[in-house]
Amino acid sequence: MDTPRTLIVVTLLLAGVFSPATGAGQQLSGLGPEWRPVDPARLDTMRGGFQTTSGMTLSFGIERVVQVNGELLATTRVHIPDVARMTADQATELARFNEGMLIQIGPGNHFEPAGSLQGVVIQNSLDGQDIRAITTLNIGVDTLGAFQDMNAQAALRDALVNATKLP
Repeated sequence: MDTPRTLIVVTLLLAGVFSPATGAGQQLSGLGPEWRPVDPARLDTMRGGFQTTSGMTLSFGIERVVQVNGELLATTRVHIPDVARMTADQATELARFNEGMLIQIGPGNHFEPAGSLQGVVIQNSLDGQDIRAITTLNIGVDTLGAFQDMNAQAALRDALVNATKLP
């Protein structure tokens, strides 16, 4: 999978505006005429943080949980251990996460979305329900090596500075 294209897809999915690709200069579906897609070549220079020359890894996870009265009714989760090397299956899983979730509690609920369902829709026709919808983001960066290098460099610098102060 082409890494820059993968990162663009992830960015769009995370922003909640995933739609079929459009060419430069075309209007994006559902947005006004002032909205234009950014050229992919320009986006390649704006990736920021997903891929580094030092080989740093960015991991991403998202989980959506719906509980009613302490009982787990629905959950969906995605975990991408290395965003820069995301697989096609992980991208598909992320797109599926964006499809949304409908939870209906009690009788007489009816829901017909006008378009595609995104996010969480909870319908409740019962009184006294403890409803919790929780979305958790887990983002990790493997910076331990960088911090160890900085600490070693600081220790070396301090040793050199202090060595000149010896009697």
